[in-house]
Amino acid sequence: MEKRLGVTRFNAIPARLHEMRSMLTATLDAVGCPQHLRRLLVLAVNEACMNVIQHGYRGDPAGEIILEILNNNGELEFRLTDFADTVDPAKVKPRPLDEIRPGGLGTYFIQRIMDEFRFTVPESGKGNLLIMKKRFDKANEAPSHEL
Repeated sequence: MEKRLGVTRFNAIPARLHEMRSMLTATLDAVGCPQHLRRLLVLAVNEACMNVIQHGYRGDPAGEIILEILNNNGELEFRLTDFADTVDPAKVKPRPLDEIRPGGLGTYFIQRIMDEFRFTVPESGKGNLLIMKKRFDKANEAPSHEL
């Protein structure tokens, strides 16, 4: 059974990510998510939001982002909706890790942390909906040191 744990809407301004991370942390704490997994999930969602701000809205602070958090029978689901130009999922790839330069690791972190992620079009038909999933039973595993 799908249960909505929380939702937040905010403008595409990097400073607003602090509020999103606080809400996400509190929500994950409320469902008993262990600290090591909580940190990884907050990192992945934050990186996804930063990608929307930088690449989707290209720094336009008027852009809006919606984060919805659900629990579907032990699977945490993070739905990130934006209203920027539709993204081509085939072009969303992490940069090679041997390239020494700042940035470009957000997609890598998302791939390593989440069990599944995919892009789709929101019900409105405009923008992007990124769905990221993580099995909650994996919360009992040891922290990943491969990041």
